[in-house]
Amino acid sequence: MFARTARLLLRPGWAEDAPALAAAIGDERIVRNLATAPWPYRLRDAEAYLAQPRDPLLLSFLIFERTDAEPRLLGSCGLGRRPSGAVEMGYWVARRYWGRGFATEASRALLDIARTLRLPQLQASHFIDNPASGRVLEKLGFEPVGITAPRLSCARGSDAPARLFRIELAGEGVGQSEESIAA
Repeated sequence: MFARTARLLLRPGWAEDAPALAAAIGDERIVRNLATAPWPYRLRDAEAYLAQPRDPLLLSFLIFERTDAEPRLLGSCGLGRRPSGAVEMGYWVARRYWGRGFATEASRALLDIARTLRLPQLQASHFIDNPASGRVLEKLGFEPVGITAPRLSCARGSDAPARLFRIELAGEGVGQSEESIAA
């Protein structure tokens, strides 16, 4: 499955994306705000991430900026399963692209896909020391559940406090916004 927005292309990662992925995510300020990515993040980590088997309903995309030339890899977004069974949305964008609305735009397309898949609810979280991620979640319609809990950050090598969010998708109708097209 692919998705396209006004500025972005979301598609699954392929083995040949590993060097660009490692370069885009190879910044400790990004990786420390992700639950499962190690630091330092090396080419072999990108290769392993791209090679791991995926649940076909829990989509994972690389985010590319559409250009007149070759698209530029600028981040990733996807759905994953929490130990509780809940489906969680996550995202990251390379630092040089921060502040341009790419995380919100890509995640909005992912929400449209989740609705199309008839997922009833999504969860998300952000580490307390990353309030910009919380603002993205709020723009998307996620609501804080009123809980701050420890969450593992592999890059930090320890738990860090994370604010938990949820969005109800059931009853919102199935379909896509005018901004995204999933194929």
